[in-house]
Amino acid sequence: MAPRGVATPDVRERLFAAAERVVERAGPGALTSRSVTTEAGCAKGLLHAHFAGFDEFVAELCLDRFARTAARARALPGLAGQGTVAGNLDSVVLALFDSGGPALSGLAMARPAAMARIRAALEGGAPGFAAIQEAVTGYLTAEQGLGRVAETVDPGTAALAIVGTAHHLLMTGWPGAPDPRPAMRRLVAALVDGG
Repeated sequence: MAPRGVATPDVRERLFAAAERVVERAGPGALTSRSVTTEAGCAKGLLHAHFAGFDEFVAELCLDRFARTAARARALPGLAGQGTVAGNLDSVVLALFDSGGPALSGLAMARPAAMARIRAALEGGAPGFAAIQEAVTGYLTAEQGLGRVAETVDPGTAALAIVGTAHHLLMTGWPGAPDPRPAMRRLVAALVDGG
């Protein structure tokens, strides 16, 4: 435990990672400001010193994880011609399910104030599913130009199907639900290999 008055480096990420571990281990019902700070090994008031409240913390956690995945997605067009198309897409789309993604999404949905903050941030331009979809479309278009995706595949429609399915699985998942990754892998393969 960090002593009082001593700066804690990378506070946001430390708290976010702690929250993900709590959710992964005990489910979203176990996530409280106290469980997060205990897991992070820091002072109980640290979360409230950096966030206006627990709803803001949950919203910022979700937005941060969306932004990370969107950043990975924006790198996709640079991978055109490398690896496999399905493998490159899997690395981005499956990242949405890492660290308790479905449980965190469910937690945010159960907290109206957190959802309102997330919605406002996305409407204000924060990266989310739309940014990921745009990047996937650009990537598939680039791969199509290289002949690695069939001409019969509509990149925009395939991207919508991939990202829409990921969104659906995130929003309808629950702790203990079947792992959504195999279904996502099959969908990606069917769309880009079976085009």
